[in-house]
Amino acid sequence: MYRSRLKGSLDRHALAYLSSMDEDASLLPYDIIGSEAHSIMLYEQGLISKDELASILEALESAKGISADELRSMKERYEDVHEALEAYVISRAGIDAGGKMHTARSRNDQVTLDLRMKVRDDITAIEYATLDLINTLLSRARECIDAIMPMYTHLQHAQIGSLSHYLLAYADMLFRDIDRLESCYSRVNLSPLGSSAIGGTSLPVNRERVASLLGFAGIVENSIDATSSRDFLLEFCSSLCMIMLDLSRMAEDMMLWSSSEFNYIELPDELTSTSSVMPQKKNPCPLELMRARASTMLGLLTAMMGIVRSLPSGYNRDLQEGKRIAIDAFKIAYDSLLMMRAIVSDLRVKRDNMLNAAEKSYAIALDVAEQLVQRGIAFRRAHRLVGALVAYAYEHNKVLRDLGIDEVMAVLDRLDEKGLAEVVSSILRDTDPATSLSRRASRGSANPTEQKRMIDAREESSREYRARISAREARLNDALTSLQESVSRFVKCM
Repeated sequence: MYRSRLKGSLDRHALAYLSSMDEDASLLPYDIIGSEAHSIMLYEQGLISKDELASILEALESAKGISADELRSMKERYEDVHEALEAYVISRAGIDAGGKMHTARSRNDQVTLDLRMKVRDDITAIEYATLDLINTLLSRARECIDAIMPMYTHLQHAQIGSLSHYLLAYADMLFRDIDRLESCYSRVNLSPLGSSAIGGTSLPVNRERVASLLGFAGIVENSIDATSSRDFLLEFCSSLCMIMLDLSRMAEDMMLWSSSEFNYIELPDELTSTSSVMPQKKNPCPLELMRARASTMLGLLTAMMGIVRSLPSGYNRDLQEGKRIAIDAFKIAYDSLLMMRAIVSDLRVKRDNMLNAAEKSYAIALDVAEQLVQRGIAFRRAHRLVGALVAYAYEHNKVLRDLGIDEVMAVLDRLDEKGLAEVVSSILRDTDPATSLSRRASRGSANPTEQKRMIDAREESSREYRARISAREARLNDALTSLQESVSRFVKCM
C-alpha cells in the first residue's frame, strides 16, 4: 500500500524478512485507539469532515474484532500492523475517507506511540505482580520471625539470623524495583504523535490534544527525539532486568536450601518436576528456569543496547527489533514474578533443621566478641580472643557453648589473656542463637522486635504503593473511557 514510487510488489521473501506482524498482535489495540485519537484531532483541526471522521471511526471500531488468525493471515500482504490497519480502514471506509486517516502522521511516530502505550500498561502489570510477591514475602516473613537460621557470606556461616530477615531483604529490593518502574513510567507516558517522519508537519495539528485524549502526561517535544529515541525501551528492559536479577538470586538460595545437604525448606510438589528414570527425584525446575531466564533477560537488554548503539539520527528499521525485545522481556519478568510468588507462598519451612544448623554453627562468634566489647575490651583484642576459641572448638568438634572453663582458660593463657576465663565462659554459656538475635540493637537488624517493626512498615508501604499505582491507572482509564465515549458519539452520527 505504501509503494507509491516503487515498481511491483515486494518480493515475498523480503516481505517475510521485513514483517513484524508476529509481534504486532499485541500492538493492534493500541494502534486502533491511537488512530481514533489522531482522527478526532484531525476533525477538530478542520483537516477532515465529520462524515469522514465517522466513517474512519466506524472502521476502526470494527477492527477491534479482528481475530488473531485474521491478523496472522495479513502477514503475507503487509509489513506491519500499521499498514494492515490502514488498509483495513480504507477497505471499509473508502479511499476518500479512510485514505485521510494517516494525514499528518508517519509510521515513525505511530509505532513509538503504540510502544509507549503498551509499555505503560506493561509497567502497571509488572508493578502489581511485584507488589503481590512483596505481600507474599511479608506474610511469610511474619510467620517466620522465630525461624532462626545461619546467614551466609561467601557461602560460609556468618551471623545468626532468621528467615524473616531474609524475606524482608528481598521485599525491600523489590520495592526499589517498583521505584525504578514508577520513574520509568513518567518518561514513557509522553506522546510522540504529530512528529511525523522526523521533522514535524506543515499541517495544523494539535499534539497536546492527542496526548490528552490518550491519557499521556504531555508530549515528547522534539520531533527527532520523538521518532528515533528508544531510551524508554532501554530503561524499561533495564528495570525488568533488575527484577530478574533479584529473582534469580532468590531462586539460587532456594535451590540450595531445598537440597538434601541444607534441607532448610521444601518446595511444593505442584511446583517441582521429577526424573524420567530416578523415581526419588524432586527437581526445582521452575527455579532453574528462572535463573536461566535472568540470563536471557540480560541478553535482551544487551541486544537492545546494541541496536541503538551506533544508529544515525532519525528512524532506522533496526528499531523494529526493539518491539520483539520489549514484548519478550515483559513476558519473562511477568511470568517469573507469578511463579516466584507461588513458590514463596507454598514452600515448607523446616524450622528444626535451620535451628539445628544455627546451634552447631560458629556464627555466634561476633555476638560473643561484642559482649566482650560491652565489658570494656577493645574489639580487635576480642576478635583475636574469640577467633582462638573458635579454632580450638573446631579442632575438638565442639560448639562454643560446650567449652568448659578449663578449656577457655587454656586458650586464653596461650594468648596471655589471663583473668578473663570466667567472664568469657559466662558469655559463652549465656549466648545461643535466640539470645544472639534478642541482643541485636541496630536498626534493621535480625532482632525479632525489629522484624515486626519492619514488617508493619513494609505492609503500610505496600498499601501506599498500590494506592498510588491504582490512582494513576484510574486517571488513564478515565481518559480512555472519555475517548471511547467520543468515538461512540461520532459513530452514531453516521
